[in-house]
Amino acid sequence: MERLGLGAPKGRDGVSPPGRNENYAVTTDSGRHVFLKQLHGSRRDAARRFHRMCDFEQIAVAGGWPDGLSTPVCLGWDEEESTIAFEWLEGARPGHELAAAEEFDNELARRAGQLVGMVHSLAPAQQPALDTALPRLPPLEFFDCLPLDYFAGASGGCLEGWRMLQPDTALAAALRALRDEEAQAERTAAHCDLRLDQFFQHEGTLYLCDWEEFRMADPARDLGSFAGEWLFRAVLEIPSGELDPGVAEPGHLSHPEVVERGVRELDRLRTRTVAFCNGYRETRTTADPGLAARAAGFAGWHLIDRMFAGSEGRPGLTAVERAAAGIGRSAVLAPGKFASALGLEL
Repeated sequence: MERLGLGAPKGRDGVSPPGRNENYAVTTDSGRHVFLKQLHGSRRDAARRFHRMCDFEQIAVAGGWPDGLSTPVCLGWDEEESTIAFEWLEGARPGHELAAAEEFDNELARRAGQLVGMVHSLAPAQQPALDTALPRLPPLEFFDCLPLDYFAGASGGCLEGWRMLQPDTALAAALRALRDEEAQAERTAAHCDLRLDQFFQHEGTLYLCDWEEFRMADPARDLGSFAGEWLFRAVLEIPSGELDPGVAEPGHLSHPEVVERGVRELDRLRTRTVAFCNGYRETRTTADPGLAARAAGFAGWHLIDRMFAGSEGRPGLTAVERAAAGIGRSAVLAPGKFASALGLEL
């Protein structure tokens, strides 16, 4: 922090937000509010993620930054320490918290679409040499066998998930087809790790952050991830609420109830994706004919990925996680049929 001219931390007070990296939010003796991120993981992986974040920030220096692309101001970085510093948006609320409180409304979703459209519209001639490697997820090789290091460190829930998926040859084939389509698609600058918690609202402005996976990639990944987030929230609502008297035993949902509740919730939340797509088209007016279908496929994978994310550190899968994976599988197998139902109107 001193080498970057930000000053030293003021006293010993500060905040350490959770995450896979070391995160610190402090006020310095010069009065700056600073958020520091030190990337962890294997040296090779941490270096790649660090350089992707720097690539994104360097686009601003190259003059390719579009007006209205709100993201926390970068204050500098230190490659030796794999650390990058940002302006700390104290009191900002993450998107997943806003969604849980029913405050991530259609207008915020439209604004999120505008931000993603701006990212996808960054002019290639003004970009540094961005990473062009395809994102590693979904890990198709895991359908054949799990790497020893993954197996040794995986929770019981994750292993149960792969026991469920590995015999599913239809899903594996559909994911391979999706990856093949992705490899042939037009690439744009893309976030590639888009989730609701990558959006923050601060003093009336919606920000997009966390560029560790930023690269040239299929824009369908970002669109599908956003739609997948709302599809996952719809799945979370399936077991909630009061049962209608006489329909089933207390505490249990009948199969027709499960279907009806899921469809009702998806119909309510798909308006977020529709608004997102409307905003997206305001800042990126071009789209290839297969974009919506590929996005639906990635939305399906997103649900399967959320199953694994939720089961980390737990001995088994929950019924909701199994349901999410099942719905995600359906979207991967028939993405063209799911695109409209998810609100992917591109």
